[in-house]
Amino acid sequence: MTPEVEAYLDKATEDLADARKILAIPLAKVAARSAYYVAFHAAEAILLARTGRISKTHRGLRSALAVVLSDAPAQDRELLTFLARAYRFKELSDYGVGREAVVTDSEASALIESAARCLDRATALIEVSGPGGNPIS
Repeated sequence: MTPEVEAYLDKATEDLADARKILAIPLAKVAARSAYYVAFHAAEAILLARTGRISKTHRGLRSALAVVLSDAPAQDRELLTFLARAYRFKELSDYGVGREAVVTDSEASALIESAARCLDRATALIEVSGPGGNPIS
């Protein structure tokens, strides 16, 4: 694993720890945003490991990751689904106002646990194979 890929996984791990601490305060919206960034940085790590590049936008990351994981089993593609779902919470946290800008503790907790699974799966994908199925760790 390259130092750059490892740095993205470390950032995702840090985001996960932050999300859990923030939820304990409790600040569910902020914790949900941090949960999104767990998956975002894990996805960047996969993309970097497989292509040598990262994405400049959230949408670009999902598009590039969809290509990279196009032949992957369903459990590996869950990261794509989670990124799209969690992004809505990130937007809500960043831009939401009024009564609809609410994230419950249970929603944030579920997002954090899903993000942890995404990070575990991303780490496994990176350790197992890189471009062409060659080991990269």
